[in-house]
Amino acid sequence: MKDFQGLLVPVYVNEFWTAKQRAAHSLHEVSYRACFKPQLPRFFIEYFTEPGEKIYDPFMGRGTTLLEAALMNRIPVGCDVNPLSALLCMPRLHAPSLSEIKKRLDEIPLDTLTDIREDLLVFYHSDTLKELSSLREYFLSKEKQKTLDSIDSWIRMVATNRLTGHSPGFFSVYTLPPNQAVSVASQIRINEKRQQTPPPRDIRAIILKKSKSLLGDLTAQEKNNLQAIGGKSQCVTANSQSTPTIEANSIALVVTSPPFLDIVQYDQDNWLRCWFNGIDSKTVPIWQLRSPQAWQDAMAAVFKELDRILVPNGMVAFEVGEVRNGKILLEDLVMPAAMSAGLKPIAVLINDQEFTKTSNCWGVDNAAKGTNTNRIVILQKR
Repeated sequence: MKDFQGLLVPVYVNEFWTAKQRAAHSLHEVSYRACFKPQLPRFFIEYFTEPGEKIYDPFMGRGTTLLEAALMNRIPVGCDVNPLSALLCMPRLHAPSLSEIKKRLDEIPLDTLTDIREDLLVFYHSDTLKELSSLREYFLSKEKQKTLDSIDSWIRMVATNRLTGHSPGFFSVYTLPPNQAVSVASQIRINEKRQQTPPPRDIRAIILKKSKSLLGDLTAQEKNNLQAIGGKSQCVTANSQSTPTIEANSIALVVTSPPFLDIVQYDQDNWLRCWFNGIDSKTVPIWQLRSPQAWQDAMAAVFKELDRILVPNGMVAFEVGEVRNGKILLEDLVMPAAMSAGLKPIAVLINDQEFTKTSNCWGVDNAAKGTNTNRIVILQKR
């Protein structure tokens, strides 16, 4: 039991789900910084909801909760202040066929005359950068004309995911993993240290190969389900403290993981993805909450909005963790914030499992002692 302002809340520790690397659906394999495993939302979706009910994530990131909800015949609803989130999530709720993707790739011109960012030559071969710039111009033009369809959106999503990485499966020369683009100055140092120059890449082949991988687990029945549910889904680019387009008393379950104080630099990590999609990363108002009090106040406002949109007795699974070398347990900040918004604390659930691959997420090495731990605060609308 844990005491929160005189309220005793039970704490349960167990291996409630597995987070094996290859146990999730292939559609989830889109990189994004600091995202949780699909098994986490699946556990709560199965336990707390029925098919047809709405599942919401107010900090949706790459859309793990939304996609898992859709695969389980629930209606996904999401929100994120970063416009990249919708761009990475929605195409997978409307997945085209591989033949449609190939046909469209063959139709897209990659030789359009357009301005070239010379500084990006530290990442890309000159021919690759010209083709990539043409592809970027194609998407921006289609979006401006409002003619960007589900196939274009899919290809844009995959291309965004393949911009930089550490294997020939990416457009770039060797660099950091795809969820963390380094600066131009840092890439110059990497190139010098490794004595490397960017090789030419086949953009169409890379996009098609990644698309085939993403669609690998998708059955005909699942595709039909996604088509039926995708049209009912909702994705909002906004501050999660105010989401008036989401209907009151409509959400059965919230599964989310909020930004953990000031640990992850989303704007720095995503600057290249933002460039490719015509987004000024510096204008995206992503929180960098540096004090526990500021974080708690922000979460209190989010919980107030969750209380508005949840159905009576609706549930919240709020995944948090330890920050600043374990000195701060975020559930100690979550509970008072949730209670101030009128939500009822039910339990703290700690999923603790043996894990063989080192995990360094949110700046915390969860695998230091051979375990991978998730800490989830369970709340309920009164």
